[in-house]
Amino acid sequence: MEPKNNVPYFVLLGLTQNPKEQKVLFVMFLLFYILTMVGNLLIVVTVTVSETLGSPMYFFLAGLSFIDIIYSSSISHRLISDLFFGNNSISFQSCMAQLFIEHIFGGSEVFLLLVMAYDCYVAIYKPLHYTTIMSHRLCILMLGVAWAGGFLHAAIQILFIFW
Repeated sequence: MEPKNNVPYFVLLGLTQNPKEQKVLFVMFLLFYILTMVGNLLIVVTVTVSETLGSPMYFFLAGLSFIDIIYSSSISHRLISDLFFGNNSISFQSCMAQLFIEHIFGGSEVFLLLVMAYDCYVAIYKPLHYTTIMSHRLCILMLGVAWAGGFLHAAIQILFIFW
């Protein structure tokens, strides 16, 4: 006898059951999603293209915007499509995948904010040693650690769900 999951899908009640209100919410969330994407893409492109924005603070800001692009895309697309098509169910596997992705990028954002706080600490309390402490290699390493921390956080959360 092996354990079975009796829940093949979840029914999402959503924000409203009125089709007219769903269309208004669809337009509103789509507009916010587009504005979020455009704003974050502008930050990433500006920091990448500009030679004057080469400090670690801007490097981490571009990384945060990139994570926010992926995070917003992984969460909002389901809400926007459900509001447009009126589909209000999600399979168990899709729900767990979306939850895992949410935890990866949400955790990565938290770890990256911690890295950015360390960058500010070094800039304020050790300004003369800032360029030697916050080398480009260390910044890339810290960004990788933030991504790895987000993945580890997500793996632990999913492990607890299935354990």
